[in-house]
Amino acid sequence: MEWFNVGRIVNTHGIKGEVRVISTTDFEDVRFAPGNRLAIFKKDDKKPTWVTIESARRHKNFILLTFEGLHNINLVEHFKEGLLKVTKDQLEVDELKENEYYYFEIIGCEVFSDEGEKLGTITDILETGANDVWELKDPKGKKHYIPYIEDVVKEIDIDEKKIIIHVMEGLL
Repeated sequence: MEWFNVGRIVNTHGIKGEVRVISTTDFEDVRFAPGNRLAIFKKDDKKPTWVTIESARRHKNFILLTFEGLHNINLVEHFKEGLLKVTKDQLEVDELKENEYYYFEIIGCEVFSDEGEKLGTITDILETGANDVWELKDPKGKKHYIPYIEDVVKEIDIDEKKIIIHVMEGLL
């Protein structure tokens, strides 16, 4: 089964079973909605603990979650440092707008210039606020950074794991 991180439990909050979560998803309203099921992978565990969200609220830089049936700090304390994950079939492709992609769809794609030259593979995505920046590792292992903007990224084929870019002066 393929798993995708949506958050990390960093601590408990109060004594009534709330946990503090640092979100790693762009779809917080969907992922952390009451009634949604998440898998918690505790540190060094291979099998998940399934939980159902009872409540969610934002508090400073965190999301505070409570889980159904776990209304005491003693019942959730062992989840600290656990990862919250969803399965691939829980991802909703309809959530994405045109020209939006999940990170896992972009990472691993081969990148070619619009002249057909193989430039390398996408190894990471950095969020900058204005636009994402894709880390490209060329065949020699050198890293380059590609802004995800219309002037540069010309074509994305998720099925073929292939991206075509226009190499502007100074880009590589």
